[in-house]
Amino acid sequence: MFNVIFKSSRSLTLELKNHDIYYAKEPFDVKVNEEVMLKAIDTNVFSLYNLNPNEKYTIEVLGYKDVIQTDIESSFVNVKDFGAIGDGVADDTMSIQTAMLTCPKNGRVLIPEGTYLVRPLFLKSNQTIELVKNATLLGHINRKEYPILPAQITKADNSILELSSWEGNPAPTFASIITGILVENVKIIGEGVIDCNAQNSDWWVTHKIMRGGAWRPKGVFLSNSSHIGMQGVTVTNTPSWNLHPYFSSYIDFIDMKIISPKDSPNTDGCDPESCDKVNVIGLNFSVGDDCIAIKSGKFEMGMKYRRPTKDMVVRNCMMAYGHGAVVLGSEMSGGIKDLSVTQCYFKETDRGLRIKTRRGRGESAVIDGITFENIYMDNVLTPLVMNMYYYCDDDGKTEYVWSKKALTVDHRTPYLGSFKFKNMVCNNVHVAAGFFYGLPEQPIRSIELENIKFTYARNMIPEIPAMMSFLEKMTGEGLQFRYVDHVSLKNVKLEGQTGEPLVLENVKDFKAE
Repeated sequence: MFNVIFKSSRSLTLELKNHDIYYAKEPFDVKVNEEVMLKAIDTNVFSLYNLNPNEKYTIEVLGYKDVIQTDIESSFVNVKDFGAIGDGVADDTMSIQTAMLTCPKNGRVLIPEGTYLVRPLFLKSNQTIELVKNATLLGHINRKEYPILPAQITKADNSILELSSWEGNPAPTFASIITGILVENVKIIGEGVIDCNAQNSDWWVTHKIMRGGAWRPKGVFLSNSSHIGMQGVTVTNTPSWNLHPYFSSYIDFIDMKIISPKDSPNTDGCDPESCDKVNVIGLNFSVGDDCIAIKSGKFEMGMKYRRPTKDMVVRNCMMAYGHGAVVLGSEMSGGIKDLSVTQCYFKETDRGLRIKTRRGRGESAVIDGITFENIYMDNVLTPLVMNMYYYCDDDGKTEYVWSKKALTVDHRTPYLGSFKFKNMVCNNVHVAAGFFYGLPEQPIRSIELENIKFTYARNMIPEIPAMMSFLEKMTGEGLQFRYVDHVSLKNVKLEGQTGEPLVLENVKDFKAE
């Protein structure tokens, strides 16, 4: 059995209905109209390209058939008809931008094989952009070629349009190679590459300093937009975050590759900020920071709008080599609600499922309704982390943040609600199986662990389990819970730990089966 999870006029993405983690149990072929179109597919999520618009196709996978009709397409334009060269030397920005602006409603912009040197391109509503196999959008390396997006725009009624941000605060940023502002009903499809070319520029040099009047661009930036889908394309070598939807809704990232060097700074994979209805399905991440980092403003934005990132699904994804695989926070002052992470494979990340916040994020910084299920981890230093003392940035090193005294609960105090971790295998643990640390004045409400097995590496790497002040490096520790109201363990096993298997401090209610 399979489901259709993405559809355009020229492509489809299908997902096997199973409980396998990222990979299918065995390779399989995909037939289209009785002919094999894909051979020996080994992942649960897979895509078909080069289809015709508004046509019915009989798809057969593992003996199951279904008839699927592609979307209607009003017309299509080829960027080469608008003067694009595609030799990687000529600047093709205006040719491609003109094709996008000219393309009729519900039409398709075709970017054929070639390397297209571009400055930022701005999306237009109601169109599909097809970046075919062996087509690359290559970013200019000179920041002077990038326009600046102001942090905010004041409307005629004196209301504010939050246009751009940097690490949770309103701030000017350089426009991204793919930028969408107030757009809707856009699809970016194909097997091509968006290569931001940061490795050949100065974007990663003195990266913590704003230069040229703005912060670094992202790979793909979507501001105040809705019903945006990306399928198949690879995003790589980004100046900062790869995918950044901001105050946006109904966003689909499907069957993509997100790749940046392991040592590239702040190259998070996918960072939805104050967004809802976000699907991240079938992605393969290998980045220099967190693979997925879910956000909703640092303080001002979260407290002002109180717009959480919510109703988000992460499924059938591979996360490799990042700092964290799926991370909530730390800029989450608007809250994070109703998140499901399932059927994902975490490989050699520093931490697996990671929640980070601290005093000062605000009373609207509520994380609740979170489920992590059916996860496999290998060589993850610390698989499970919940940290309410996250110390990054200057304000994170203050006594107000690191104090273990019970302070007054006020408008600055964050809240962590109920969390379920279920059906996981975590092999080659190094530091600790789980490290959970709430606030004495605001303990974590509830943590449930069920059907989880942790085994430890032979040569364990010492490291701190969470980024908080005054922690010492550790190895081989089990599960540690501090300031948690309710802890429930059911069928949780640890094999090969050298430290304490279980530490409970200031836990009100503990159950183990």
